[in-house]
Amino acid sequence: MPDRSPRRRSISDQPALLPLWAALIVAALGGFVLDLAFPAVGWWPLAFVGVAMALVPMIGRSAWGAWAVGTVFLASFYLIHIAWITRYLGLVPWFALAGIETLLGGVTGIALTLAYRWMPRIAPGRWGRLLALPALIAGIWTARELFLGSWPYTGFPWARIGMSQSESPLAHVASWTGVTGLTFLMVFFVAAVIEWVRAGAWRSLRAGGRRSATTVLPALVVAVVLLVTPQFPTTAAGTWTVGSVQGNGPAGYFDEREPYAILQSQLDATEPIVGEPMDVLLWPEGGIDADPTHNESVARVLDRLAKAVDAPLVVNAATQRGEDTFNTSMLWEAGAENPLAIHDKSHPVPMGEYVPDRWFYEMLAPDLIGLIQREYTPGTNPPFFDVNGVGVGLAICFDVIYDDVIWSGARDGAEIYLLQTNNADFRDTDENLQQLAFARMRAIETGRTVVNLSTVGTSQVIAPDGTEIDSLPEAQPGAMLTEVPLRTGLTGAVVVGPAVQLVLGWGSVVAFLGIGLLARRARRRAESGDESVAPGTTKTSASE
Repeated sequence: MPDRSPRRRSISDQPALLPLWAALIVAALGGFVLDLAFPAVGWWPLAFVGVAMALVPMIGRSAWGAWAVGTVFLASFYLIHIAWITRYLGLVPWFALAGIETLLGGVTGIALTLAYRWMPRIAPGRWGRLLALPALIAGIWTARELFLGSWPYTGFPWARIGMSQSESPLAHVASWTGVTGLTFLMVFFVAAVIEWVRAGAWRSLRAGGRRSATTVLPALVVAVVLLVTPQFPTTAAGTWTVGSVQGNGPAGYFDEREPYAILQSQLDATEPIVGEPMDVLLWPEGGIDADPTHNESVARVLDRLAKAVDAPLVVNAATQRGEDTFNTSMLWEAGAENPLAIHDKSHPVPMGEYVPDRWFYEMLAPDLIGLIQREYTPGTNPPFFDVNGVGVGLAICFDVIYDDVIWSGARDGAEIYLLQTNNADFRDTDENLQQLAFARMRAIETGRTVVNLSTVGTSQVIAPDGTEIDSLPEAQPGAMLTEVPLRTGLTGAVVVGPAVQLVLGWGSVVAFLGIGLLARRARRRAESGDESVAPGTTKTSASE
């Protein structure tokens, strides 16, 4: 069934490039292609292809057609990208999370189509089409990422386009603009190339036309920026020796285990490096299956371990304070009144670590919601430890995907990041490698060494430039003893990142609404016969 645009067309309304049936097929394939840009496949150039396959079907659509195309694209992408949720939890959480991301994000398909319709009405010239229009399209896409990354509840910023580039030469751009800025530039480049091709300039270029060289300029400039921008420099501040232990214990939510089995697996895996010189010993999220702030026997075990390795410990456990339960990282030293410092996870995972509006969701899926007994409280203390004069940035598991957690640690003086995670509920899935890619991007973005340590793997020590220093394979116990560089100085991403998000997020929304008002006025003038809608406007279609 063809997608029929309104019967009355203004001078700048454009016909759909694809019939609706073809647009839906391209969109569905585009979601699959975009997922291939992320781990485990990680073919990063396909991110550009996937974005193009999302944008081209939007051009010339009706509102309902745009919603359908946008929804199909996002459904295809999310259902593939987060299929790892089904590892233990089954189909309901998978469809629920993919569904809410799809439905909320699909609405922006209408905004993208309207941007393609409105911008030529108020800026019908060459630069409006090749510069202003791609900027608006990229702004809408970026605003959608920011919105889905913060709402509902704490959002799910898992699938940002910029995060697909952790192993590409484009990743260094994130150290200047943050991942949000990288997403904007990538989508701008794709949208500019689409407009260049639509203008027929590629044919002129093949014929040696001078005009085509000018029209390709916006896309060319962005391509150069993406490819040649060096990493934002940070300052060397010496080295540190980090011991990190992956116990591979029964740390999954549904794993059968004896009391203290996870703690014992961590102790056993630590044994080979006991007695070796180190500056800190790191254990993963959930590496202790009892609360050492209330369990004296576990506290004594940690005291003995800290004395044996002659170094502070950074460990993690569920802790209780009053009526509240927290997912807590702790700094522990021998002979001290421990813990010396704590950091509670800032963004507990909705439907995983707590159930918001439990009364409502229990009506929908009582058996599934009933499995989640523990209710973690969000932490308010900073993600930062001072470990014998060295600043350590922290992020617990999914907190690595939240910019505010990472930037807060850097601003507080982090010279290295120690990231603790527990991937046991997602063994043998892409979740582990996707999260590891986010950790790699954070190393590049902040110019800091990142130690990303999992209970079950894959664990990795990542240099400030994103290269691998050391690693432990998945599903095997092991320990690393790694000398790593320390760095000081704030990157551009940390300094201007919040402003970039404000401008590209809310700024794009304001720009979209303003352009909509101007386009509406332009259409009214055009329909009344006023030839002076905008300089250079004629009563021919903008697609001609």
